[in-house]
Amino acid sequence: MAMSKTRKVVITIGGILLGLILIVVVGIAIIVSALRGNRPSIRDNSVLALKISGALPDYVPDDPFRRLFGGQPQSLNSLMTQFRKAKTDKRISAVMLDIDMSDAGWAKSEEIRGAIADFRASGKPVYAYMETGLNKDYYIATACDKIFVPPPGELFTIGLAADVMFFRGSLDKLGIYPDIYQIGKYKSAGDMFTQKEMTPAHREFIDALLNDLYGRYIEEIAKARSKTPDAMKALIDNAPYTATQAKDNGMIDGALYHDEVEKELKKRLGYKDSDEMPIARAGDYRQISQESLGLNKGERIAVVYATGDITSGKSTFGGSGEETIGSDSLVKTINDARDDKSIKAIVLRIDSPGGSGLASDIIWRAIESAKEKKPVVVSMSDVAASGGYYIACNANKIVAEPSTITGSIGVLGGKPVLKGFYDWIGVTNEYVLRGKNAGMFRETEKFSDDERKKWIEFLNTTYDDFISKVGKGRSKEKTYIDTIGQGRVWTGRQGKENGLVDEYGGLDKAIEIAKQLAKIPADQSVQRVILPKPPGFIEQLMNSGDDGEGDQTTAQAKQQAAILEAMPVDVRRALRYAQLLDRSRSGEAIYMLPFSLRIR
Repeated sequence: MAMSKTRKVVITIGGILLGLILIVVVGIAIIVSALRGNRPSIRDNSVLALKISGALPDYVPDDPFRRLFGGQPQSLNSLMTQFRKAKTDKRISAVMLDIDMSDAGWAKSEEIRGAIADFRASGKPVYAYMETGLNKDYYIATACDKIFVPPPGELFTIGLAADVMFFRGSLDKLGIYPDIYQIGKYKSAGDMFTQKEMTPAHREFIDALLNDLYGRYIEEIAKARSKTPDAMKALIDNAPYTATQAKDNGMIDGALYHDEVEKELKKRLGYKDSDEMPIARAGDYRQISQESLGLNKGERIAVVYATGDITSGKSTFGGSGEETIGSDSLVKTINDARDDKSIKAIVLRIDSPGGSGLASDIIWRAIESAKEKKPVVVSMSDVAASGGYYIACNANKIVAEPSTITGSIGVLGGKPVLKGFYDWIGVTNEYVLRGKNAGMFRETEKFSDDERKKWIEFLNTTYDDFISKVGKGRSKEKTYIDTIGQGRVWTGRQGKENGLVDEYGGLDKAIEIAKQLAKIPADQSVQRVILPKPPGFIEQLMNSGDDGEGDQTTAQAKQQAAILEAMPVDVRRALRYAQLLDRSRSGEAIYMLPFSLRIR
């Protein structure tokens, strides 16, 4: 629908006024930044204070505007960069790590542990402080030299739990029938709609997944605290603990307040009680460039971030760290990196549970094209499953943490049948059809026998294409991929054993492999070129009112995101899957990880 002249005038005037306001604000920001100085002064023998808290998205651009007003969210990339800089920086002698209810996934937690271990290899200590230690908090903390909890604090290392939610009962009450079909014995993404509890196959792979993650959790924390796995299991079974109890059983090193921990670190670094120990705050240290420390120089390697559900069209960047992978956007980014002669290799960082089958295939094709010119290495974050694995499978090498969630090679599709709901609210409708299967996606009727046969045939063909492409990418027979596919979800460790993953590690390991494939000497540094660059705060403001005809889809996505962000987390997750499922009504297959696979 075309906009009225009055509306166009209002939008134009509003845009001009907003632009003028932003110019003034940016000018003030520049002046304040100049007054503060471009780079903070870091004193010798300083302690770098870092914090891990809340969601930790893979990448958030460093936005000076947000930073000026204290709104710069933390990302895994930023945290890892801080550790890399501090390891090289002779002025930094130790790290004080505050861990406050981290919501990062298990693979990201492992990547952080790896960064801590790498930093400690320089001979510099890391002290961890937690007021309340949950499972992942403690897992990260055990990579540090010392762990401290204040006297009133607690350790809730009570073991792992997988949370799976089902909505079939609610749909029955609403008169909605889920006419959904899944290809693969273990494909269970549709179970949230079709079941009221886990099927035997669903429970089988959840048990196997949890056993592997729990086994690694016990193994790593037992090794870090110099205990046997059996002794550590017994401690977990008797949790939670007060700080004093945790110290007495050897799970932490002291029940101390934050200022007392600083005094301990002060002694470690050779300061007298009367001396002031300089502390470099994370916000200030972020402004120290990698280049000033001799890092991030040399040949260029593109690091392409692919985060969120896979959809057709443009990528979106949500206000709460929620993003989508738009096939148009990601393909353009991959093609740009492919055609840029200064870029020697591409590392695709994936954190996605999957999504649209069509969009996944289009991205897969772009990677095939890119490989003809330069190496492509995949780095899996917390999740690279179903469609997330589809876009990874044909890379030259795949790198994942042992705790990454991957696999789920299967397909689902179907439609919600709303006749009971329409009857309940008094809505009626009629269809006039031409063509035997023209009514296949009627929302008031279940699939007929012929329609069901055709639909399942389509899903089987899609699944066959999926396992064929995985087989080609992994140099395996299609029949073998089928045996480890079937919608089964694997950990990174299980995936490596089954040939779905090549190496263990995080983004740094993937970049190291990309260097080797690009024939860049191991002792040479490389420059990481981050792609795509998400819009900054000012860009988002400038585009917030742009809802012309050419951008109606984007405007609608923003409106939907705003509504979703106001809803409870579990409702958001359910609606997100319902949105994806709704697309299958027009014949689109869905490659999606089982719903609500949360392991805490």
